[in-house]
Amino acid sequence: QVQLVESGGGLVQAGGSLRLSCTASGRIFTINTMDWYRQAPGKQRELVASSPYSGRATYADSVEGRFTASRDNAKNAVFLQMQDLQPEDTAVYYCNVRGLYSNAGLRDFDSWGQGTQVTVSS
Repeated sequence: QVQLVESGGGLVQAGGSLRLSCTASGRIFTINTMDWYRQAPGKQRELVASSPYSGRATYADSVEGRFTASRDNAKNAVFLQMQDLQPEDTAVYYCNVRGLYSNAGLRDFDSWGQGTQVTVSS
């Protein structure tokens, strides 16, 4: 199917920045949406940013103005630039990619990355 590899998490002080990356590989025909989710301990997974194939990304209210999602469609990659990080941003961040892949015809795929930990200290 389609595999995703994430990178870029880590430990940062409040006010700092991190950049997450997610690259998709496999017999990809086309990618529609590339999204970022996060899940904090004891909380449900929430959508952070959604990047369509073309057009502007949309964001959760809690990160609007601080996070920026971007795509490199030629490389099947999506990025999340996070600035002014706060302790409440601490979570495991996941990328989610949906589109079509080639396998005896075109089939839908909906793949998740392995997750990357972001920890923000106060």
